[in-house]
Amino acid sequence: QVQLEESGGGLVQAGGSLRLSCAVSRQTMYTYAMGWFRQAPGKMREFVAGFNWDDRNTYYIPSVRGRFTVSRGGAKNTVTLEMNSLKAEDTAVYYCAAARGLDVLRQSKALAWGQGLQVTVSS
Repeated sequence: QVQLEESGGGLVQAGGSLRLSCAVSRQTMYTYAMGWFRQAPGKMREFVAGFNWDDRNTYYIPSVRGRFTVSRGGAKNTVTLEMNSLKAEDTAVYYCAAARGLDVLRQSKALAWGQGLQVTVSS
C-alpha cells in the first residue's frame, strides 16, 4: 500500500517562499513517479510538477517553471516541492501523488494521494 504523508505549506506574502514535503517509503520513492498537484477554489485539480523515475525527467507546468523545484531523496525519503517567488494565483490546496511513469502528469491516473496542504499567498 502506497502511503504519502505531507507537511509544510501555510501563509506567505507574494514574492515569498514555501517548502512542501511528502514522506514516502524507500520502495515507493524508487518504484513510482512522484508528483505535486494543486486545486484552487472552484477549479479542477491540476498537475504542477513531478519526476518520472523511468526517464529520470522532471516536469513542470509553464506557470511554475523557474520558480518551483521538485526533488526527491534524503534520509527520510521525501519528495520536496520548493516554491519561490510565490504569486497570489499559486494559492491552492497542494497534493502529493504517486503514479506509474508518465501517468504522474494526469490526476485521474494517480494511484495514491497525500492528505493535502493549504498554501495561501497574500498579495
